[in-house]
Amino acid sequence: MAPRPAPDHKDPAFLGRCVDQAMARSRADLVIKNTRFLNVVTGEIAEGDIAVCGDRIVGTYESYDGAEEIDGRDLTCVPGFIDTHVHCESTLVSPLEFDRCVLPRGTTTAICDPHEMCNVLGGVGLDYFTRAAEGTALDLRVQMSSCVPATHLETSAATLSAVDLLAFHGHPKALGLAEFMNVPGVLNKDPDVMEKLAAFQGGVIDGHSPLVSGRDLNAYLSCGIRNCHETTTLPEAMEKLRKGMQLLIREGTVSKDVDALTPALTAETSAFCGFCTDDRNPLDIHEEGHLDHVIRRAIANGAPLAHVYRAATWSAAQGFGLTDRGLIAPGRRADIVLLNDLETCDVHSVLSAGRRVTPEVFEDRPAVAPVGLDSMKLDAVRAEDFAVPANGPSGPVIGVGAGKIVTEHLTLDLPYKGGLRHPDVSRDVLKVCVLARHGINRNIGRGFVKGFGLREGALASSVGHDSHNVCVVGASDADMAVAVNRLRELGGGFVAARDGKVLGELALPMAGLMSLKRFEDVREDLVALRDVVRAMGCRLPEPFLQLAFLPLPVIPHLKITDMGLVDVDRFELIAA
Repeated sequence: MAPRPAPDHKDPAFLGRCVDQAMARSRADLVIKNTRFLNVVTGEIAEGDIAVCGDRIVGTYESYDGAEEIDGRDLTCVPGFIDTHVHCESTLVSPLEFDRCVLPRGTTTAICDPHEMCNVLGGVGLDYFTRAAEGTALDLRVQMSSCVPATHLETSAATLSAVDLLAFHGHPKALGLAEFMNVPGVLNKDPDVMEKLAAFQGGVIDGHSPLVSGRDLNAYLSCGIRNCHETTTLPEAMEKLRKGMQLLIREGTVSKDVDALTPALTAETSAFCGFCTDDRNPLDIHEEGHLDHVIRRAIANGAPLAHVYRAATWSAAQGFGLTDRGLIAPGRRADIVLLNDLETCDVHSVLSAGRRVTPEVFEDRPAVAPVGLDSMKLDAVRAEDFAVPANGPSGPVIGVGAGKIVTEHLTLDLPYKGGLRHPDVSRDVLKVCVLARHGINRNIGRGFVKGFGLREGALASSVGHDSHNVCVVGASDADMAVAVNRLRELGGGFVAARDGKVLGELALPMAGLMSLKRFEDVREDLVALRDVVRAMGCRLPEPFLQLAFLPLPVIPHLKITDMGLVDVDRFELIAA
């Protein structure tokens, strides 16, 4: 069934139809009959019908007849969920597959930052995402990627200036400026940073301010930045809320903050909270859910039920200026999730812009040609390329914890011979290297990491936030070379190697970040790859996404890029 064309909201004839259907002078286009719905304004559970004209709710509480009717008995309706910050690339599939993956789970609006693709492809990435967003069944909104390159401490493939970003500013799917992660640039009044912030004043500017507090936070907020999804502790959350910052509570594949931040979500604060996934792969979405998972976890943790749904819907919409949605009320966009159970957020079915979400909804979307299929501009490597020269056995080691992207800055003694430091598998210390892959230089950053649990072999990924150079970790230099060279052949992706052989892989040829496959196929590939890596001794639940965050030099405390080890607290390169 082809979806109904979107009505023209400025057409008097459409408004006249809304009046007639609201007054029951004519049948509504669609009615959910005899249902319950959560009023996120009052917290009440209401009963009655919900009438829809085109993509707009025109009636609640009263009795209506519809040209199309849905039996809502034993169901509870809530507004469609809004993911306030997501990188579609991190789902490892295209935006159209992301759409097909999450919309049936109740996510009817997603606010994406194509930061990952833009750091590889520049303006080509923004153009791709805005074109894809025009065809998705859910409402995909695009924030302009603010930090390309992310920092001066890594090699990015592209640069986006304020002028480049403003070229997309008038696009109907564009919202504002994406996460501003260059906090030092803001505090030190970097001219390029100030130009970007000035260009988007008065609009939505997303924040990215882990552990920023006090006068630094005051200065950061003074530049018009309005939210943060990088909050990980309750004291940090409360300071940001007190200073008027919208708290976006994240539950991704690696970064899981709901448990720590649930106490911050109260009746008083829910108007200033939202939920996001940031980076979540299709395996987790299949096994646990998307925003539906985040909602039920917050409720299970004891947050007030009505206020959890308020944060996921109306509050999220308000924070991003999307004032046409977030309520089941006349005049609002007909994004409605029908639940079998409110407390467990058990999704029965979904309406998106007044359309039932069925497999047919996804059939008539326009195709968007893939881009960035030649992004792996990396020379073949040898085992000796991974040698780590050092002045002695003692030196820095990155400490990794499961489910955390904040890393420790450790100092450990390692085996030392011939002027080289070596891994110590007995103490779970492996070698980690980042290789520039954009054809600009042949940099290799070298160091050590603790926490992966690998007893042998190597893992390599072309997903490496934010510049997406190749990151490889291993117990064997030879296996590290095998894994990286296989990545070159695949055009990007994930590879696991041991004893000179590739044991598992997932190809991500679009910019080295996304698959060309259906999300169901990617999910199955991830299951197989996960089993391989567990057999190699890795104890992290999501080792490849954990690997992808090691080169992220804007998250404390010790990271590694193609330029070397980065002391994030000092925001400078240090010796290995």
